[in-house]
Amino acid sequence: MQRNLQSLIGCSIEATDGEIEKIQALYFDDKSFAIRFLVVKTGSWLSGISVLISPVALQKTDWDGSGIPVNLTKEQVSNSPRIDMHKPVSRQHEMELYEHYSWQPYWASGFYAGGLWGVMPPAPLFNERIIKDADNTTKTENKNDDLHLRSTDQVTGYHIKASDGETGHVNDFIIDDTTWQILYFVIDTHNWIGGKKVLVAVENIKEIIWEQSKIILTIFTTAVKDSASFDELNYNHPEKAHSTS
Repeated sequence: MQRNLQSLIGCSIEATDGEIEKIQALYFDDKSFAIRFLVVKTGSWLSGISVLISPVALQKTDWDGSGIPVNLTKEQVSNSPRIDMHKPVSRQHEMELYEHYSWQPYWASGFYAGGLWGVMPPAPLFNERIIKDADNTTKTENKNDDLHLRSTDQVTGYHIKASDGETGHVNDFIIDDTTWQILYFVIDTHNWIGGKKVLVAVENIKEIIWEQSKIILTIFTTAVKDSASFDELNYNHPEKAHSTS
């Protein structure tokens, strides 16, 4: 089902032995727009630091506010590698996290961390050879290419430039809660071309210029203006929207 990011922010993540705390953002691959990690701010039990948890650890989605269970213990989370949440996540950092949690690395095995609910293995297997192979591959990559995971917090507010001019800024994201893929960026056009919020598919993104906080589209402003409007009810509580339609 498609959901907007804001309906996910603040949802509780539940370890097997207690609450970890609340989701505050997502990290996504800046090439494929696949969501690789949930940013979870811990409670006082871990000094309120933020940790990264892969969608592969989620046992199911539960969007009613009662908590989303993960197949992790609080001790595993407390001992996980620390990440600077103000910077992009590198492949090296991903490798440290995947090794710590014994997750099968998606970049070397073809395994996708999102998966379909009900088919996720309860305890993903860790293959040391794959980690070593991925490590060798990473060492040969361009340094800039290695920084490939970006936070939704960072990208929110980025300016959107169509082929013929400015059109708005990023306001939200539409994700598939089965595959954990970003499908659309919600663009607020208030100060540019009409004042409404519209959905722009990630396929229409040509490039993201990180140093300028700008996203370049392949389409014109008229196409953005004519894009489907964003109705928060359809994504925040889609079952209610469908029942009243």
